[in-house]
Amino acid sequence: MVDRGGLRAHLLDVRLAGVVATAREVSLRRYRLFAARDPRVLIGIDPQGEWGQRDLLGLMAERCGVSADPRDTSGQDVIDPDRTLAALDAFADRLAAVAERRAPVFLGTGHPHRLLGFYVALAEALSTAGCDVLTPAQGRSVDITTRFGLRTHNLDYVRGVALVREPAAGHAGGEPGAHTHSPLPVRTALAALAEAGGPLPELVIGDHGWLCGAGQLGFAAIGPADTDDPAPFVGEAEGAVSVAVPLDDAVRSEYYRPLTRYVLNRACLSR
Repeated sequence: MVDRGGLRAHLLDVRLAGVVATAREVSLRRYRLFAARDPRVLIGIDPQGEWGQRDLLGLMAERCGVSADPRDTSGQDVIDPDRTLAALDAFADRLAAVAERRAPVFLGTGHPHRLLGFYVALAEALSTAGCDVLTPAQGRSVDITTRFGLRTHNLDYVRGVALVREPAAGHAGGEPGAHTHSPLPVRTALAALAEAGGPLPELVIGDHGWLCGAGQLGFAAIGPADTDDPAPFVGEAEGAVSVAVPLDDAVRSEYYRPLTRYVLNRACLSR
């Protein structure tokens, strides 16, 4: 069991919060792109507000704890661990509510190299609690725009968690899946559920486009987000995303295990 104080210390020790690896320059550049409505940074969110650069900086300072000073243009971002803990509590409460109803859920990640284990543990706990972990459209092709141009990926599942793979990669060498910010995979999966007549998920758990794409479609959606991804926090502020947890989403996969234990314990889903 991980108590709140122990988890706070862990967040700071492994730099999930506190001074994180995300560069301030990268975050500011992505805020500028979001303000310009660049779809690569919107990752599925269709903002209702104007959201200029200063608005975004203020929001990220409020939600994450980054510096609100626009003159602060270099170095590393900072995440307030108490904001992370508060969001994790809200995240766990959402898990508890859906588990109590034994409602269907959907999980997906654009960060399989880092976060797959986190989501697999949640999927297994929710399944054990009686939730139907949905896995629609397995093998369906999705064309995703990448920095290398348009690339076809296939929708796949690992122990109940959706991800995408490049067809050439297959499963060779234990490849966990491709990194993506695109909302197209979750749109494809949810559309397949709708076409089949349901059931539809009462909760979507994911990151990047999985989180934002589902939230924009009106599904309750929760998940982690880094300081260089303003879309989940804008979505949360506007009501499209239910919970965005501020943390570094690219540390070593084992560093997320205490978070897993904490949220499952709070949600009364620990075995």
